[in-house]
Amino acid sequence: MQAYSAGFAKVYNLRWTRFAQQLAPRIQEYYERTSLGQAEHSLLDVCCGTGQLALYFLDQGYRVTGIDLSEAMLEYARSNASAYIVAGQAQFFQGNAADFQVKASFGLAVSTFDALNHLPDLAALRGCFNSVYAALRPGGTFIFDLNTHLGLRRWTSITVEDSDELMLVTRGLYVPAQERAYTCISGFLKVGENLYERFEETAYNTGFALADVRQALEQVGFRQARFCRQSDLNTAVDDPEAEGRIYVVCEK
Repeated sequence: MQAYSAGFAKVYNLRWTRFAQQLAPRIQEYYERTSLGQAEHSLLDVCCGTGQLALYFLDQGYRVTGIDLSEAMLEYARSNASAYIVAGQAQFFQGNAADFQVKASFGLAVSTFDALNHLPDLAALRGCFNSVYAALRPGGTFIFDLNTHLGLRRWTSITVEDSDELMLVTRGLYVPAQERAYTCISGFLKVGENLYERFEETAYNTGFALADVRQALEQVGFRQARFCRQSDLNTAVDDPEAEGRIYVVCEK
C-alpha cells in the first residue's frame, strides 16, 4: 500500500479536511440507529490520515483507534488529537490496511476518502476486509467509500490552484489497461515570510469491479452489503457502477 511523504502530509493536513467534516456526521447518524450503535461508541479508522474524521468522533465521546501506513500522516493525527491521547480515549499506530491486527474490538469501522483504492489489487482489499472483520464486534458496522471505474476515468485532467498561501498543481491520468488512475500533486506551501516549501506526491487509485467487492465482503463473512450515495447510507443505488464514488455499508 502507498504511504504519503512528510511534505505532502503537511499540505493534506491543511488542505483536505472538508471531506471528513461532511461525511462524519452522516456516518454517526447511520451507525447510532443500529442496535449496537445505540450503546457502543467505539471507532476503528482504517487509513486515518491526519485524523480529521477520527477527531470528529472523539469530540462526540467515541473511543477511537486509527491506523495508517504513513508515519508522517500519523504525526499530524497524534498532534491534532493530542488531548484525547493523553486522556486515553485515542490511539494511532502505523499499519498496512491490507493486513493488520488490533487488540481492542469496535462497534464501527470506517475507511474514507477512497483510501482503499490505494490498495494494489483485490487480494489486498480482501485482506483488509478480513482484518476489519476480526476487529469488529458482532453486529458491528463497516462503512467505506471507493472511486468507481467511472470516477477514475474522470481523473485525466490538469488543475491549478494559486493563492498567497499555496500553489497546487494536480495532474491526473487514467490507464484503462491497468485499471488504475494516477495523480501527481505538486506545488509550493508558504512556511514563512517570502519562504515557500516545495512538495510533490504521486499516488494511484486501483479500480475494483463492485461485483468483486461484494463477493469479497461476503466471503469474509460480512452481510447485507449495499452500495449507497453519501446523501443516503440507508438506500442501495440501482446501478452503483454509474456513480463516480460509491459508499459501501455492511455488517458483521
